[in-house]
Amino acid sequence: MKPQNTTALITGASSGIGAEFARQLAARGHHLVLVARSVPALEALAAELRGAYGVRAEVVPQDLSAPDAATRVAEALAAREITVDLLVNNAGFGTAGRFDGIAAEREHDELMVNVVALVGLTHAFLPGMLSRGSGAVVNVGSTAGFNITPYFATYGASKTFVLNFSLALWSEMRGTGVKVLAVAPGPVETAFFDGIGTRKAAIGAKMSTPERVVAAALRALDRDRGYVVPGLGNFAVSHLMPRRPRKLVAMIGRMVTRQVADELTPVTAR
Repeated sequence: MKPQNTTALITGASSGIGAEFARQLAARGHHLVLVARSVPALEALAAELRGAYGVRAEVVPQDLSAPDAATRVAEALAAREITVDLLVNNAGFGTAGRFDGIAAEREHDELMVNVVALVGLTHAFLPGMLSRGSGAVVNVGSTAGFNITPYFATYGASKTFVLNFSLALWSEMRGTGVKVLAVAPGPVETAFFDGIGTRKAAIGAKMSTPERVVAAALRALDRDRGYVVPGLGNFAVSHLMPRRPRKLVAMIGRMVTRQVADELTPVTAR
């Protein structure tokens, strides 16, 4: 996708991977729409990128756990006459601990952000890309989406949805000029683990950085890869772990992730 006069919408853009997507896309010349709940953080990032790269940077405050979040974002952009050429569904958060000890309301919000808003925004902006014969959707998942994840049950399942949904769309969109990419990073140095309350949630894996994850994602998008797992170690764990028998895999997963449950009073990270 040529960046000239194209606009990228990034959710969860106030920090971490989302903010880094904004920086690297601005460096490529894309104009930006930044979506998150934190207005001060979004305004500060928008000002930084306007000054550094001379791009337009619009701020759209929105809590993506709201049932009508995708509609509200689409209406805000329509009112400003902004066309989205690249959609980065980055917003998401995780819950950790034994399922029955996690508040049902938080798990509901987690699915609204990780799954429902992602699908809603894709529905809102993909048809326009198809009509123009160009565009891209990037969905940020996790290596957790490849595995059965006891004590991260809802989070892992939501990321499995992101992976499978994205690859299905990638296949559907072949030959249309629209690219779809799933990004499945392992642990990344962001506020995610600070919010959970323990670095043990990384399950011993080496931390990456938002800069590396986004650079790998954009290289994969340029090549229309369909999905990417940044980091050789993460790729190996995601693809070399056995998938069956599923009950045995679930029991092995429990042994690996139990350390998190033992340390945590059930909490959430966002």
